[in-house]
Amino acid sequence: MALFSYVSVVVVVSLLVGFWKLQVVQSGHYADLAERNRIRYIPIIAPRGTMLDREGRVLVDSYPSFSILLLRDDPKALQKSLPQIEEGLAISKEDLHQQLEAARNEPKFQPIVIKPAATEADIAFVESHRADLPLLELMMVQRRRYPHGQMLANTIGYVGEVSPQEMEKNPDRYRPGDIVGKAGLERQYNDQIVGTDGMRRVVVNSVGKVIRTLDNVEAIPGKPIQLTIDEDLQQIAEADFANKEGALVAMDARTGEVLAMVSRPTFDPNDFAIRIPQPEWTTLNTDPQTPLLNRAIQAQLAPGSVFKVVMSTAMLESKAISPNYTAYCPGSAVFYGRVFHCDHAHGVVNLHKGIVASCDVFFYNVGKLLGIDRISYYARGLGLGQRTGIDLPSEQAGLVPSEEWSERVNHHKWYPGSTISVAIGQGAVMTTPVQLARMIVAVASGGTLIPPHLLKNAPELKSGSFPISDDTVQQVTDGMWGVVNEPDGTTSGLVKLQNVDFSGKTGTAQVEGFELQNKLGKKLKENGWFVGYAPRRNPEIVVAALVQAGGWGSTSAAPIVRDVVKAYYDKKAGHFLPPPSTAQNVALPGPARPLAPAAGVQRP
Repeated sequence: MALFSYVSVVVVVSLLVGFWKLQVVQSGHYADLAERNRIRYIPIIAPRGTMLDREGRVLVDSYPSFSILLLRDDPKALQKSLPQIEEGLAISKEDLHQQLEAARNEPKFQPIVIKPAATEADIAFVESHRADLPLLELMMVQRRRYPHGQMLANTIGYVGEVSPQEMEKNPDRYRPGDIVGKAGLERQYNDQIVGTDGMRRVVVNSVGKVIRTLDNVEAIPGKPIQLTIDEDLQQIAEADFANKEGALVAMDARTGEVLAMVSRPTFDPNDFAIRIPQPEWTTLNTDPQTPLLNRAIQAQLAPGSVFKVVMSTAMLESKAISPNYTAYCPGSAVFYGRVFHCDHAHGVVNLHKGIVASCDVFFYNVGKLLGIDRISYYARGLGLGQRTGIDLPSEQAGLVPSEEWSERVNHHKWYPGSTISVAIGQGAVMTTPVQLARMIVAVASGGTLIPPHLLKNAPELKSGSFPISDDTVQQVTDGMWGVVNEPDGTTSGLVKLQNVDFSGKTGTAQVEGFELQNKLGKKLKENGWFVGYAPRRNPEIVVAALVQAGGWGSTSAAPIVRDVVKAYYDKKAGHFLPPPSTAQNVALPGPARPLAPAAGVQRP
């Protein structure tokens, strides 16, 4: 009996001690476990909308991948786990600190993305450390994919993580790690293609395993958008620009739909689909060849002799000069005490011959007679010196000088001698490829300024108007037809097309900024231009091409335009043959070329 009493006492004491340890000594531990057996919010990432060409072919889509999330609602566990996380996921201490700092003001229950593209090794690390690193979560995401690599890169743009500034502007919409459009169409139509993320509310245990789902809000995918781009024409243009620098814009001359757009050198937007390393971003952003620049809408350069189309229109429409005016070209002329050169001695030149043979001396004289303000009026009326309104961010306006501009910007009166340079598309006048394409169509159509755009089935866009008389249209377009088809034309025999009434205007412009060109190792200083359209009356397609440091526009840019126009009509006739894939063309600087002629010579 005494023994039983003793044993009973021991058992009771043991139970009391156990309860005491459970409730007092280990209460913190079990309370912590209970706290960690709680609710979590797991984002469900919505895929961005696909981008399709005009025939429904995929240009951009998304694919499933995994990101690694870091939970921040247990500060003590977080600080204790950071060294192990940094080592296991190969994340630098500085990078992880920056990400945590960026999310400091966000709700603690919202996890942050610390590794946007998890490798198989990363996934294995997270899965094998569920017990000791419950702060890590795997999240399925939709990663952006650009199947054609560099093709159309500067137009499509790229995506990246939302910046603190963007989150500040949209505090209810974005959270750290969200992916948004950063450039090009990805940025322009971000609101349309971004989608709406969903959310799972779950209960997890102490090692982060989901016990049950409380509720689930499905993600809403972003809307697909269809572009006006024709992948076939785009591939033709891309192939012709291999190893060249410059830009191209092909448009439907009736609607302004952009059929192809090229900018070289370029980049691969797939590099941005995950978090681009800072050294790579710095390299791209500081590259003197500016691969991130969309030259089709942002390169502001002297248009060279393409500007003679504006001069011809101004000459005829202003009535300041007789339409029968002629000038004698001995190969050069003196204006205001300075010699201005031409590439040939053309003899007696009228307007038609001036356009066809691209005689500088003729247009020097026309420029002097018109004056800079009259030139400026017609240039701006035809859409130069202002943005076209194309649906892309960061379009540049170019520059059309005037007397008022000189006094406002240069703080001195306009020098009449500068008008002589402007008359042949040199000096202060600057244009973009998309502007020149629209300008040529405006002249050929009697003054209709079509609205360039890339979104198919966009809301109705209004064309601008700068009326041009039928007689002016006839004379100027006859001249541009002669450039391609007459024996004295600057492209005669080089770009004629069978069964296509093809017209255009060449331009070869001396490059400003020789220091930069020399730094890049360029041997030739002229940029080659050609803007072509077809047919001669009521044009359907217009193509503007710029080949930087390409030399004569007739040999560098005109063949590219010809190829795109030919492909357009071949496809229309049902016998188009696409070129080999250009998906991974590498943008390289152009090859070394012979030295340019002496300054002052305006090539056609």
